[in-house]
Amino acid sequence: MRWYENPTARGWRTTPAPDEVLAFHQSVPGYRPTPLTPVPALAAELGVGQVLVKDESRRLGLPAFKALGAWWAIHRVLQDHPGPVELVTATDGNHGRAVARRATMLGLPSHVFVPDVVSDAAIDAIRSEGATVTVVPDSYDAAVAEAASYAVDNRLLIQDSAWPGYEVVPQYIVDGYSTLFREIDVQPDLVVVPMGVGSVAQAAVTHYRSGPAAPTLLGVEPASASCVTTSLLAGELITVPTGKTVMAGLNCGTASTLAWPILRSGLDYAVTVEDDAALQAAADLAAAGISSGPSGAATLAGLRAARLDLSRDSTIILISTEAAHP
Repeated sequence: MRWYENPTARGWRTTPAPDEVLAFHQSVPGYRPTPLTPVPALAAELGVGQVLVKDESRRLGLPAFKALGAWWAIHRVLQDHPGPVELVTATDGNHGRAVARRATMLGLPSHVFVPDVVSDAAIDAIRSEGATVTVVPDSYDAAVAEAASYAVDNRLLIQDSAWPGYEVVPQYIVDGYSTLFREIDVQPDLVVVPMGVGSVAQAAVTHYRSGPAAPTLLGVEPASASCVTTSLLAGELITVPTGKTVMAGLNCGTASTLAWPILRSGLDYAVTVEDDAALQAAADLAAAGISSGPSGAATLAGLRAARLDLSRDSTIILISTEAAHP
């Protein structure tokens, strides 16, 4: 386990995401807030007042939260680039499927690049949305590079990671995630979020560091792909090697350049977890009636591993970003 803490994070402040994001999502057919489900057994285990799971297993007809960011970004990008285009992205699974679904809804083609560690089931799910899928025999970072190289002329890259020179669309995606946090109608003491490239964690920090309340924020990522925690500990952006992990949606070697300064300033803690801990957490959430894959359940694994001083009055929110894998 690797552990990072920033004792000044709760005092840092930033500006919120645009108000029109929530209004856009509310206008989309099939939109409704996802549930915030209490799990009394976990509260008893941890000795706290409440553990609430933000269950993103059924968001806009898809098994993950990713449509919130992808669909808002596509909406904004198409305002700037009217006319026929092809939507392009790289993915570990859920983001690519969300881009492909929206492209089909809008009558547009899509092309999704995936690293070779992505399961056949995930690839089939992306193809079922009408996308062309290219499997890159390398890492997620390599798939991102391939997608970026392909996205020229009338092809628009809808990528959820930023790098120098490519930050507008990733910021739209992070803004899109703000709806997830705006739906939460309780005041938590601790919010636990998963970290891949750091975008949903960036959205959490932006939301909770731009309002009157400032809960503690804990980010969680796989021990085998700890790009954010490694960077935070080093004080600079560092790319880490990645292999296979059951937390496929978090299997990223390079943090987003947009997320990095926000997480460095406003994230209280970061922790890494092993595959077996994420699998146990997924099983425990399933026993509570919540469908969560290992990437979503990583937040429970991280909470269990974290060295936090919690009280019997604490309210904890776990962000579960995906459904259990088929």
